[in-house]
Amino acid sequence: MKNERKFDEFDHFAKHYREIHNKNLKITAKDSHYYSEHKIQILKTHEKKDSMNFLDFGCGDGNSSFFFTEYFPLCTYHGIDISSESIEMATKNSIKNTNFQTFDGMNIPFEDNTFDVIFTACVFHHIDFKLHQNLFKEIYRVLKPGGKFYIFEHNPWNPVTRHIVNTCPFDADAVLLSPTYTKNILNKVFKNHSTNFILFFPRHKFFSLFIKLEKFLCKLPLGGQYYTVTKKIV
Repeated sequence: MKNERKFDEFDHFAKHYREIHNKNLKITAKDSHYYSEHKIQILKTHEKKDSMNFLDFGCGDGNSSFFFTEYFPLCTYHGIDISSESIEMATKNSIKNTNFQTFDGMNIPFEDNTFDVIFTACVFHHIDFKLHQNLFKEIYRVLKPGGKFYIFEHNPWNPVTRHIVNTCPFDADAVLLSPTYTKNILNKVFKNHSTNFILFFPRHKFFSLFIKLEKFLCKLPLGGQYYTVTKKIV
């Protein structure tokens, strides 16, 4: 009998993850580094303090850490992932004020009220839905009072996104989270949230003028991805 899926397997993709991902993203005219930076740029519009304690939940090979430390130079960055091969890749970068470690996927290895900001980018569609609520409880536990949780996910209502996911080798078992699902499951743990949609247009030069308009479309549920922000209120 096939084992029940809990977490999608990434160890055997770790060494070639960027190569695979960049090939898959060619349709958008940008690589995975661009989209990692784009998310941190969004965080920067919300978070004004430089000196903060960050947790990157499901950090993979640590690509986002480059941009965390660029846009938040005084922050302390922690990245956790269940993939030991990915964490090995991340650790090789040796970026100042960063720390990477593996974990069991269920229990975040930090004390209560540790982090100012917790960030996760396109991770939860690789986790069985039955585990989501308990993981959100863990995220709530390690957030400081008043701390914020940012969850970025692919938007299954966008046909280009669905094509990219359906043709990506490491997304073979992924199950996308609808914005409605994310809102409802977060409501069981957190008290408030807001959702914005992003990445409406390909990044080809032809679309450069349209890209500037995306900030005005953030409530239109057609973007390639969306992010939900919520706060720990006690």
